[in-house]
Amino acid sequence: MNEAWAVQKINELRNGVISELLVKKEDFLLFRSVLIQQPDFKQFRGIAQRGGHVLYHYMDTPRS
Repeated sequence: MNEAWAVQKINELRNGVISELLVKKEDFLLFRSVLIQQPDFKQFRGIAQRGGHVLYHYMDTPRS
């Protein structure tokens, strides 16, 4: 994974092209560093999975 791939996947989630994104444990730090720079960061929800992976969804309303 690189930053360009992360940005592409973030945009796909945001635009509804994909409904969820599984980020592997080894890619998490890079993905998160790109994700937190997004203006709608609080609308992405990550759910921890077994083995350290994270499943992301995009929500219509920001989390609190």
